[in-house]
Amino acid sequence: MLTRRTFLQAAAPALASAAGKPLNVILMYADDLGWGDLGCYGSPLSTPNLDQAAREGTRFTHCLSANPVCSPSRAALLTGRYPTRVGVPVVLFPADRTGLAVGELTLANLLKTAGYKTQCVGKWHLGHTAPNLPTYKGFDHYFGIPYSNDMTPRWLMDDEKVVEENATLETLTPRYTERAVKFIEENKASPFFLYFPHTYPHIPLGASKAFRGKSPYGIYGDVVSELDWSVGELMKTLKKHGLDKNTLFIFSSDNGPWYQGSPGKLRGRKGMTWEGGIRVPLIMWRPGVVAKGRVCHSLVSTMDVVPTVCAMTGAAKPKLPIDGIDITPLLTGAKSELDREVILYFDNINVQCARQGKWKVHFSRYNSVTYSPAPAAGRKNIRLKNPELYDLTADPDESFDVAAENPDVLKRIIARVDELIKTFPEHIQKQYESQKNGALSPSPAGAVSR
Repeated sequence: MLTRRTFLQAAAPALASAAGKPLNVILMYADDLGWGDLGCYGSPLSTPNLDQAAREGTRFTHCLSANPVCSPSRAALLTGRYPTRVGVPVVLFPADRTGLAVGELTLANLLKTAGYKTQCVGKWHLGHTAPNLPTYKGFDHYFGIPYSNDMTPRWLMDDEKVVEENATLETLTPRYTERAVKFIEENKASPFFLYFPHTYPHIPLGASKAFRGKSPYGIYGDVVSELDWSVGELMKTLKKHGLDKNTLFIFSSDNGPWYQGSPGKLRGRKGMTWEGGIRVPLIMWRPGVVAKGRVCHSLVSTMDVVPTVCAMTGAAKPKLPIDGIDITPLLTGAKSELDREVILYFDNINVQCARQGKWKVHFSRYNSVTYSPAPAAGRKNIRLKNPELYDLTADPDESFDVAAENPDVLKRIIARVDELIKTFPEHIQKQYESQKNGALSPSPAGAVSR
């Protein structure tokens, strides 16, 4: 029932922006940070600034990345569309010359059209050649390593110029943070969008002298503490310039943890379509608008960032159909749950799982170990003899297949997947039909690494 109170809560973002300055947006994206790596998600690691942001904002317990590895998840985050739609279904390497498909618009494109100043600081990983760099995808400026820090050459770029052939890992986080703070201060009188995809805690790890050796949990703890410090520096800058109440801060991660880090009590890690590989932390903060101290258990996706930011800023939505939804009612507290389409889990072009509410169906499984190397020639995905069904409320670590007890649920979700696949490019549709007949394509090298 829509009451006056819930209506005002739902309308608050639009009213606030209309009454004052346009809304600023900061999107911070960690690399390989696990669902269980923050204090507010139960970790022993020290993350006081993110914990405070969660206390002052809304923390989500069921946020899914669009893919369990780097490049595809970032493509989906910035477009609101599945990576299999936008031309980045696998991890990109320095030898690659590809990126987002022509015609795809990023959140930066959309906000720039609305008059925003835009900057990307950190790991891009959506193509490092000229047509694919951030400065060609809606960002006024870029500063960072264009791909993963374990790839060579490890360029540090300033806009389109390489300023270091081999970036110094120990100084990355403070240098990134300095550049991000500078951007905020230089654009405090204008609406701005800062996309801040940190390099860490992807390995190899590096922490500055101020943090090295300070955590009782080793270098991983040092790195996470420094990331949290970076959050604190941004928050201090916002408050210093009176921008805190007019800035939406979003924090998440691209996928689950790799060698180190924790998926919490979830099964699986990076590269896997078990929940530990694809469920990520999500904290959203805006004092006076985003519900304070709220823990939301509704199913959401990192693909929801684009439609939600467009709704809150008034920016035009992409012309191409998007897979994310506007979750503003969850942020304001107007609703505790939203209806949505089935969410698909891909390894590259193969559908491995499908999620609807608390239910998750497994169709096939490629990864079964912590880290999977590139597959041997001709190796196929493992097509399950029978689809498996898990109740993630009763069984969050996906230990008990309940398909036999819930045939109607299984049938309903499979029927929705069959319909949803019809909206994908033709080669994805054909691949899905092949899957149903038991023939799956090998995963390209790199699809399950980095």
